[in-house]
Amino acid sequence: MRADRRRRMRHLPHACQECFMSRFSKIALIAAVVVVMGVATMGVLHTSSADAGPGAQAGAEAAPIPVTVEPVSRQDVPVYLLAQGTVQARNSVAVNPQIGGQQLLSINFKEGQEVKKGALLAQLDPRNAQANYDQAIAKLRQDQAALATARSNYQRSSDPKYSLYVSKIDLDTQRNAVSQNEAQIAADQAAIQNAKVQMDYTRIVSPIDGVAGIRGVDPGNVVTTSTNIVTITQVRPIYVSFTLPEQNLDLVRSAARGAAALEVDALDRVDAHTVAQGGTLDVIDNTVDSATGTFKLRSVFVNEQGALWPGQFVNVRLKLRTVAGGLVIPAQAVQRSPDGDYVYLLQADQTVKMQPVKLAGRSARVM
Repeated sequence: MRADRRRRMRHLPHACQECFMSRFSKIALIAAVVVVMGVATMGVLHTSSADAGPGAQAGAEAAPIPVTVEPVSRQDVPVYLLAQGTVQARNSVAVNPQIGGQQLLSINFKEGQEVKKGALLAQLDPRNAQANYDQAIAKLRQDQAALATARSNYQRSSDPKYSLYVSKIDLDTQRNAVSQNEAQIAADQAAIQNAKVQMDYTRIVSPIDGVAGIRGVDPGNVVTTSTNIVTITQVRPIYVSFTLPEQNLDLVRSAARGAAALEVDALDRVDAHTVAQGGTLDVIDNTVDSATGTFKLRSVFVNEQGALWPGQFVNVRLKLRTVAGGLVIPAQAVQRSPDGDYVYLLQADQTVKMQPVKLAGRSARVM
């Protein structure tokens, strides 16, 4: 009877189109066959019959094996690549004082809260900076008076009424004195500007919009330029970086050449629910890591609701294309052998045969 069954399998009609499948759990698969579920049942029956003896084996092989049949349906199927990714802040700034040796008077932000660009974060003691500024203003006024005197002397000596009584060398000296005082005025103005900048540095403000972290110093401490006040992290928009195997490089680059940016979704690592959607592929790195055989990609999300957080691990789903009218079957129908993937194909005479299939991509649709 076993030989008769093998003869029947050799003469089964070849009724299969090219199949597109994936082994990704709980996803729809591209295929072109009517498949049979229940392969595990066949293995159990074979083992049980072997334990029962030769007579029982013959009866078991003759008995029909119950299976579950899943028909193929036709859908528009998006094809995805899946990867593990890490959420990264678009910008992260460690806020340090730009002048040292000053006492920190106050902290003006709440840790963990959003701050706007230009918002006051901390206040340093401004008295030294204010004194330097006032001193620069006074020096400017002094030199302005000296310049006025030099100009008056030069103008008087240049007057035709007095030029006969002034030697040429004295006239040159007076002209040079005017130039020297003008240069000193320019230096004073630069000193005033520098003193004003130093005074502005006593007000530590946020350089970007973002979320304030935990402060690194308390009011009352004398700070230096290496003292970290706080780190501001930008979370809107935000990046998600991930890697893919080298063999996907040409596929991704070809898809990225299209007019529209490739869509990216972020999924939870535990139960694969969608954490954030509507992201787009921002950049493909310019090298392949020879140590791991992968290349790096980065996507950007608007993240208006703040669902993504810097340092968070997520699964990334990169949409490459949509197959119009694709043929799909459940993932459980796909089996694997040393020669590759296959399904059990239902024949017209109610028997089945092993049919090799070719995987084409993954779909997020569940049957």
